[in-house]
Amino acid sequence: MTNKLPSIRTVAAHAGVSTATVSNVLNGRRGVAPELAERVRAAVAELGYIADLGASRLRSRRSHVAGLLLPDLGNPFFGTLAAVLESVARRDGYDLLIACSGDDPAQEAGRLRALLTWRPAGLIVVPCDGRLGGRELAEAAGVALIACDRIPEGGPLDLVAVDNRGAARDVMRHLLAAGRRHILAAAAKATISNVVERCAGARAEAEAVGARFEVLEVGFSLADSRARLARRLAQAPRPDAIFALNNIAALAALAALDSVGLAVPEDVALVGFDDTPWMEVAAPPLTAVSQPVEALARAAWARLMARVAGDTASAQEVRLPCTLELRASTLAGRRQRRHEAAEPKETAEP
Repeated sequence: MTNKLPSIRTVAAHAGVSTATVSNVLNGRRGVAPELAERVRAAVAELGYIADLGASRLRSRRSHVAGLLLPDLGNPFFGTLAAVLESVARRDGYDLLIACSGDDPAQEAGRLRALLTWRPAGLIVVPCDGRLGGRELAEAAGVALIACDRIPEGGPLDLVAVDNRGAARDVMRHLLAAGRRHILAAAAKATISNVVERCAGARAEAEAVGARFEVLEVGFSLADSRARLARRLAQAPRPDAIFALNNIAALAALAALDSVGLAVPEDVALVGFDDTPWMEVAAPPLTAVSQPVEALARAAWARLMARVAGDTASAQEVRLPCTLELRASTLAGRRQRRHEAAEPKETAEP
């Protein structure tokens, strides 16, 4: 007994044909007699033969493998992005290799290098930050590279992302129209490029009407985000709205508000970025920016396939619009505070 997989030579010997005949049958080439083709297929089924696609692609010098590098596989947004990309890749006859940088720029170059060892036709990358570690490796290898969601620095590169500034402006206009005048933006990391764009759009709207806008870095974990938001909410001046710049921050904000006894939206309005199913069923349901994740993934894949096919045009930037889903967490109009007596006193900042 052995666990070794059968080779193409084993299949050929079992079927009583040459290895070339086996290869022709497996690759759907014409010219093989029907009875021989049937014997090959029967041998493949009986032996459990699995083709060595890596060796085949090295021989043909063609790759039907693409790579995807994400910052965080646990984030629902990136999970959905990966699922759609895997689907369209499979439709086009590609295998999609997925790696995770852990939102750590130090790991990003290493993971990109690991993907390149598979000699992929191209790569789609959501950078940790603007630097996109390892970009030069892909360029030196002549591998097509598409940036998605986050905006890289360092010269022209194909980019598919959403209109972050426009989405943030829509959020702020809604909050300001509802009478909110002190908005706290909760960001996992304020230097992430798409977060920078969201903050810029939000700040411009606030400053135009003299409203207060501040940014708080809350980290990537739910526990850290909740704790940092709770500490901020215990200080004065207390914001009357929170704009959570990703779905984890939105969940953390909802938990933090509950932990300090503040009601949504009576005390503090809450808006999320990245609409996810839990936001619709939360108590209260959360107003949220809905990103076109499926369209984003399809646009990134289309751009990659264009480059793989030989498109040598200058780098293109595709920006897709978002929609603002209005729900009960941002009720407009005058708010009745339930915790006036608990309002913290103004304290001097250190």
